[in-house]
Amino acid sequence: MIDLKKSFEEMGFDEVKTYIQSGNVIFDSDEIDLIKLEKDIVKILSEKFNYQSKVVIISHEQLARIIQNAPKDFGVYAQDYRYDVLFLKFPLSSKEALGKILIREGVDNVTAGEGVLYFSRLISKAGQSYLNKIIGTAVYKEMTIRNWNTTSRLLELC
Repeated sequence: MIDLKKSFEEMGFDEVKTYIQSGNVIFDSDEIDLIKLEKDIVKILSEKFNYQSKVVIISHEQLARIIQNAPKDFGVYAQDYRYDVLFLKFPLSSKEALGKILIREGVDNVTAGEGVLYFSRLISKAGQSYLNKIIGTAVYKEMTIRNWNTTSRLLELC
């Protein structure tokens, strides 16, 4: 994460912060074209770290809307459910992604949002959840998953 932070600083971004060890980077940029910003970052990170980087850019405003527009009671019953947000890479729409996500009846629940899917699963049956199986699917290459606590904390850090 130290090298990742340094890379963003070298790209000229301001107020660069990282959060936990899963590639979350918060930064300021004057670039308003998020698609261009994503392509530029992917190119530089892929070259620097010698792997095909996957980046999902979310603006502060988008992140605030994602949290504000979460389904009713999403994140509320943490003793019974695990809550995750599946952030989708443009141009994948939540409607398209929803059609490619399998859920186990009685265990999983998924709701489409703006550029995201809200996914919850019963803790008592988490081993039966289909969320674990998503990693092996083609659609997984077009998203990144963060738990609800991390998602909420990222907004606080913004």
